[in-house]
Amino acid sequence: MDHSRVPVLEALEDFRRRGDVVYGPPGHKQGRGVDPRVLAVLGEGVFSSDVLSLNGLDDRRKSHAVVGQAEELMADAVRADRAFFSTCGSSLSVKTAMLAVAGPGEKLLVSRNAHKSVIAAVIVNGVDPVWVHPHFDAGRQLAHPPGPEDVERALRAHPEAKGMLLISPTDWGSCADIRGVARVCHALDVPLIVDEAWGAHLPFHDSLPTWGMDGEADLVVTSVHKMGGAVEQSSVFHLRGDRVAVDVLKQREDLLGTTSPSSLVYCALDGWRRQMVEQGGELLDTALRRSARIRAEVAAMPGLRLLDQEAVHEGYTAELDPLKITVDVRELGISGMQAAEWLRTARHVDVGASDTCRISGQITHADDDRTEKLFVDSLRALVEEAGSLERRPRVLLPEPGALELEQAMLPRHAFFGEAEQVPAEKAVGRIAAEMTSPYPPGVPVVAPGEVITAEVVDFLVSGAAAGLLIPDAADPSMRTMRVVAR
Repeated sequence: MDHSRVPVLEALEDFRRRGDVVYGPPGHKQGRGVDPRVLAVLGEGVFSSDVLSLNGLDDRRKSHAVVGQAEELMADAVRADRAFFSTCGSSLSVKTAMLAVAGPGEKLLVSRNAHKSVIAAVIVNGVDPVWVHPHFDAGRQLAHPPGPEDVERALRAHPEAKGMLLISPTDWGSCADIRGVARVCHALDVPLIVDEAWGAHLPFHDSLPTWGMDGEADLVVTSVHKMGGAVEQSSVFHLRGDRVAVDVLKQREDLLGTTSPSSLVYCALDGWRRQMVEQGGELLDTALRRSARIRAEVAAMPGLRLLDQEAVHEGYTAELDPLKITVDVRELGISGMQAAEWLRTARHVDVGASDTCRISGQITHADDDRTEKLFVDSLRALVEEAGSLERRPRVLLPEPGALELEQAMLPRHAFFGEAEQVPAEKAVGRIAAEMTSPYPPGVPVVAPGEVITAEVVDFLVSGAAAGLLIPDAADPSMRTMRVVAR
């Protein structure tokens, strides 16, 4: 296929060249009605590029198949049979993918280290989840993806399950044995969905971890805004084979997706695909060399522990994305949250994620010598200044297995059923009626329908006191918890 083509961008250029005057949405009329004070911050280009797909980028019948052509080029670029653009982020794409495989009341295997958007899909879709627990790395206090043996064991125990949802890479960069899991699933003729939100760059360089389509997955969801070059909310789901029906997937997407998709997202996805096909190898080569230099510098800094190939050699994870720089800071006597706050305040450096133990920054094709040096210098300054930071209350970290909670009710029933707010200490032994997700990375410690334990309460209460952000809990302080009414 001709990857120099960018159908959506070309359609936008045609729209501007024709000088079409629009008498429909958006109401700002390509920026003519926007407050100049807003234009001064956002720029005119944002609004002049905000055009409807129907009777805008394309005619009312979609006779030019502008977006369809762009999706075909994307599929070809990443070795998928089909690709579908989503302007609602992978939070919606993953819901679509799950609903295309398992409907209300049907069982679906789900990796329990899933992002809250996956758990939200379980609630909204009414799926009966079979949790497949990740490999918990006690020394690093880190969850890595489950392996083929874990998935096979769960499928044998639940032969009625409609498929498996796997998360790879994780927010911290550890990657699953996708091919091994896919072959386990396919041996029992069920599809594998991979939530590869952090892996949009993986198809474009052989030195990166296995891309889901190359790993024989059936349906792969990516967030191009995370590691790619598209604007926020840019997502694509990719399909291969016939285990997931195309018409079913399209109908589920139509059910959940917006009827007012953003042309900004479409244009950015289209342009990013062209850039990666034409220049991706070279751009990612540079990023990988840059990351290797940063890793070498960080590894030599006292008090910092890098997530590196040791985790692979120890058998916790199948692969590691080298562009994710995940650094444990506990030996400095501070938490990852404190490190993130200090870096932002003192160095104007914003890291991608932080928790009680670590911080994580990502290197992409967009970084340069200046940002490389800034990142290294800022971490070196953190090491020097950590001793002066206030000591926060100790977080009571859970032991291995403590987060493998009993599922006592369907998440949907627990979430939508009658509930009450009780003191945290009174929640032990009760069934959770809410998600509690320290964010970022946003993996729920407790999902609706799970039985709350003393270890979980201790972790959440002490974590909130130490600065954990838990935005989805009814009481983010965790002094009280929402539970199913008796």
